[in-house]
Amino acid sequence: MTATMSKQQHLQDTLTALRSNLPELRGVLVATADGLPIAQLMGQGTDANRVAAMAATAIGLGKRINDTLGSGTLTEMSVSGSDGQVYIYAAGKGVLAVVAPSGMNLGLLHMEARDTAFAIASVL
Repeated sequence: MTATMSKQQHLQDTLTALRSNLPELRGVLVATADGLPIAQLMGQGTDANRVAAMAATAIGLGKRINDTLGSGTLTEMSVSGSDGQVYIYAAGKGVLAVVAPSGMNLGLLHMEARDTAFAIASVL
């Protein structure tokens, strides 16, 4: 990150790169652990504030489940529906939410999104 580039702009550029690498994604978002959106590229009509709040809540619950089960540090989780999935990745002090359509190449998605979550964690 350059000194002249803000954290938010750097995060926005990181999300733009993810969307460029995976154009079929329906949306991507970075939120604080408190559920406030920091950067996002969500589809039209999607409320980024609500998605950020839900992603942060989900990752918090996932961490509690992992702690209870002794499963180690939570890295990611997913919510699947008949028309798509939401993948939520721990990203340091933040959360990365990725909205994917059904039938997407999950290996490629996870590879790109994990790298993005790591990059986000280094900025936050």
